[in-house]
Amino acid sequence: MNILNILETAKKKGQKLISVLIDPDKTLVEEVPSICSRINNAPIDFIFLGGSTVNKDKTEIIAKEIQKHTSVSIVLFPGDYTHLTNYANAVLLLNLISGNNPEYLINQQVKAIPFLQKSNLEIISTGYVLVDGETTTSTIKVTQTTAIPQQDKEKITHTCVAGQYMGQHVLYLEAGSGATQPVGKDVVNAVFNSVNIPIIVGGGIRSLKKITEIHMAGATLVVIGTAFEKNNIFK
Repeated sequence: MNILNILETAKKKGQKLISVLIDPDKTLVEEVPSICSRINNAPIDFIFLGGSTVNKDKTEIIAKEIQKHTSVSIVLFPGDYTHLTNYANAVLLLNLISGNNPEYLINQQVKAIPFLQKSNLEIISTGYVLVDGETTTSTIKVTQTTAIPQQDKEKITHTCVAGQYMGQHVLYLEAGSGATQPVGKDVVNAVFNSVNIPIIVGGGIRSLKKITEIHMAGATLVVIGTAFEKNNIFK
């Protein structure tokens, strides 16, 4: 299954997708069967697996357990090259284009090559853009970069267009886990009107109403975490 093709086809046809983000560092192995059961009974298209501080061993343990309980495709969302595992279908090769830290612009990607060259993972080049969600996220702390203010839509859109011109296959607008303010629909729409590649949006999205709002603004894929884990919004 080609994940990028699914995203590109969905964008072309106006289809809307949803992913659940599972952070291995915050997930107990014994919780996985229950989480997967709820995923299997909800309109979930992908499972994003990753976090800012988790280690490879924990990622592999959780990934293996997920594969026992669901056929939903696993897409790695790594915070570090050491988080990579073959127990998944694809990996978002994140390029933090909103920051100026070379470690996350090119160095992490170079460090990942020995693993990726031997792997069967589908590699999806992803322009990663941190948008201010009114909270200091773990991603901001780890990468030592700053998020772009939501009010500065021009900088956000220019950053996204630059990412597309540089060859990114998808764009990921991220307000961060636990964000007080998710990426606004006006921001998503501004990016949608400026690029022609799929847009992923995540962080602070806690209701079906907000998912629909972000989808309608132009996102192809909306990523939820806490909303699914704690609120079970698809009841």
